[in-house]
Amino acid sequence: MSTVSIRPTVTLDPNWSLIYTGETITVRCWIQNHERTQWMYEWRPTNLNTYPTQSEYRIDRAAESHSGDYSCRGRGDYLLTEWSRVIKLTVSLGGSVTLNCSVNPSSDKPQSVLSVSPSWLSPGASVTLKCEVEHPSAGWRFYWYKTVPKLSDRLYRYELLPGSDSGTEEDSYMVHGQTHTAGYVCRAGRGEPVFYTEHSKPTFVWSGDFPPSASLTVSPDRVQHFTSDSVSLSCEGNSTEWRVRRFPEDSYLSLCSDWGTMTGSTCNISGLNSSAVYWCESGSGQFSNSVNITGHNDDIILVSPVLPVTEGTSVTLGCKLRRENVVSNVFFYQNDKLIQNDTRVELIISAVLKSDQGFYRCEVQTDSLIRTLTSPQSWMAVKLTSTTENSSFLVSLVVWLVCGILLIFLLLLLCCCRKSKGEMFDFLYLMTVKTVDQRIIF
Repeated sequence: MSTVSIRPTVTLDPNWSLIYTGETITVRCWIQNHERTQWMYEWRPTNLNTYPTQSEYRIDRAAESHSGDYSCRGRGDYLLTEWSRVIKLTVSLGGSVTLNCSVNPSSDKPQSVLSVSPSWLSPGASVTLKCEVEHPSAGWRFYWYKTVPKLSDRLYRYELLPGSDSGTEEDSYMVHGQTHTAGYVCRAGRGEPVFYTEHSKPTFVWSGDFPPSASLTVSPDRVQHFTSDSVSLSCEGNSTEWRVRRFPEDSYLSLCSDWGTMTGSTCNISGLNSSAVYWCESGSGQFSNSVNITGHNDDIILVSPVLPVTEGTSVTLGCKLRRENVVSNVFFYQNDKLIQNDTRVELIISAVLKSDQGFYRCEVQTDSLIRTLTSPQSWMAVKLTSTTENSSFLVSLVVWLVCGILLIFLLLLLCCCRKSKGEMFDFLYLMTVKTVDQRIIF
């Protein structure tokens, strides 16, 4: 048998730069311009016990044992081709399969990471979800879910969002008209059969407004607390079962039973040692409004409402010291601008306006202190009343109607002017012709 100067080509299907443990991949051997020859194929995986004689080698579930240098050659009609160039396939234990690439995997499947924008919601706004796969590569379709609380096992079940049954090519998804706190999850899939990534961790869009079915209130009613303070979070609404969750800035999602005591529908916290977002979840799968509560080791905190303030209502802000009462010399700031510096120890806004929304802080000096103490700042949200929203809509409607009527009036006036100019021109023309005719006659 003679060896001919023919070099086969090894290809991969799918031809992705990165595949993961458990995915399906096919290695194919192709001999160009010699389709009529009845070839038998030889393969050289470096550590497989059997060698296929077909033109392709299918790996149904990639594993570490499939690592090696893959090459092939053809045998047929007393001919023997050269060996193809080598494709190096590296399979990492419990992680990724790569070609000529080194990866340090951390799990059996790749992880999906979900981000949301905005994270704090204005009711009725659109929310953008974005899903990313660690160690990005080609071929992914994305699946989108909302979370539904399962009180029986502390977890959530996932429900597909509309239009994502077969996945989307885009790595982003828009949720329109979101009005209340909600959790979302994503994952990606590719290949045939479909290989899925892990689900992302639940990511939340928080709203301070009360939904109709659930609500959370805080006692004492303020955003800032000393770390030694006791705080109660109470859930109310159309359910007999409740749990309180929190999501700290630099930690993980957890339940009241992990850091407090759940008694009925109230979570009692003996010491607030972290700052976090809190909300209630019901046995019927509902989410309450969310509140942002902060714990501080400082000697002074700002007293400000934890829930959004309705426009037109009265609100009082104050300063609170850890060891003594505030006496005098209290300064209040909004968005770092001094707005009150007299002898009053409280900032009273008798009728809140939308312009009063912002970040507030206070400074105080007591009789026993010669230095000024400054509180952390907190956000005070102001929401419009339904009457205000309707009034704004009516004002806008009236403005548009007036503008429309004025526009129609101006168009009519322009037409009349043009018509009047035409009649005047005809009159002058006739008078001129008549005058000329008279001159000719005389």
